[in-house]
Amino acid sequence: MYTDDVIAFATEAGFDFEAASEINANPADTKDHPFGVWTLPPVRRSSEIRGQDDPDFDRSAYDAIGESDRMTLKFRKPLAADGALLE
Repeated sequence: MYTDDVIAFATEAGFDFEAASEINANPADTKDHPFGVWTLPPVRRSSEIRGQDDPDFDRSAYDAIGESDRMTLKFRKPLAADGALLE
């Protein structure tokens, strides 16, 4: 999902977008891992079956990527004039 899509969904739900940060971004994450994001640390999955490791799986490229690329967004639910949350 793209940042603009998440912002659109949240604003449609009544939230005000306040800020975005790249603090959790990882440009090294190519997002094309054999077991999805779980191939990367800290989970480090190496087989289709959770909890079973494939001893022949070469982890080096995925460990070098580090953790997944993530978006960090801040939203606020608007308040009414009397300070109550808007529905």
